[in-house]
Amino acid sequence: MMVLVVGAGRVGAAVAKSALAEGHTVSVLDEDPLSHERLDAGQPTSWEDAGGRFTVGTAIELDALLAAGIEEADIFIAATRGDNTNILVAQIAQKRFGVEDVIVRVLDPARSDWYSEQGLNTICAVKLGVALFESAIDRIARR
Repeated sequence: MMVLVVGAGRVGAAVAKSALAEGHTVSVLDEDPLSHERLDAGQPTSWEDAGGRFTVGTAIELDALLAAGIEEADIFIAATRGDNTNILVAQIAQKRFGVEDVIVRVLDPARSDWYSEQGLNTICAVKLGVALFESAIDRIARR
């Protein structure tokens, strides 16, 4: 499967590295050329030597998405630090380029729920974090 990850921060880079290690074809798009360092970190070879692809560009620009391989993508992951950017590029991937499997990182729980109801596969770290804290509180209270 070809996985296109938009955003090479801590989350995007980790997901990209994991997908590449699982044998997927992986392309990463980020506007910061220095974010490439996260893809190389801790690897025995460079990101490209390991088979990864890296494109510098802004996710909301069609030319950057095309250069990163959106037309080949089986899975599109929007993992930038901005909810608006992630939601917009996820919709572009889905509606303009017909990528069926789109996963979008949304930090705002209310927006995450709403976009999930609209058909986007959302990941909300805030909701996951709250659930983990609640679980920890319950576990401690039962001691």
